[in-house]
Amino acid sequence: MKEIKGGFIGKGKKFAVVISRFNEFISGKLLAGACDCLARHGVKDDDIVVYWVPGSFEIPGVARAVRNLGCDCVLCLGAVIRGDTPHFDYIANEVTKGIAALNLEKGVPLVYGIITADTIDQAVERAGTKMGNKGWDAAMTGLELADLYSRVGQVGK
Repeated sequence: MKEIKGGFIGKGKKFAVVISRFNEFISGKLLAGACDCLARHGVKDDDIVVYWVPGSFEIPGVARAVRNLGCDCVLCLGAVIRGDTPHFDYIANEVTKGIAALNLEKGVPLVYGIITADTIDQAVERAGTKMGNKGWDAAMTGLELADLYSRVGQVGK
């Protein structure tokens, strides 16, 4: 049996981060967590490009545009917090479907780092307090997938 696994070494890897400016008090913490994780795993600051978009709905479109600009992985970060209208459901569903659809296309991996929370407190918990930092988690996933994608072409050689 032959197994192919991705590692967590970021040296020489390039990352794009597409991040929502809406709810920036949360998404900014996700970005800090992701950048900290990447740096601790050998990714140089110059090898991270951050693309700010107005809201989470716009993340899939920009992620698609930047995925083939020479990066090894795209991290998609944002926070959608439920309010009093059905707007939350529409945005959360569409950003999720958009990122999922892009992952089925040929190219570099996209990582879903969107917090969907019922309350601000839940979002805060997932952005660096009790529940950890989902930006850090997204970066760890990105490191593993970037390495795995680079190895997939080597199977059977």
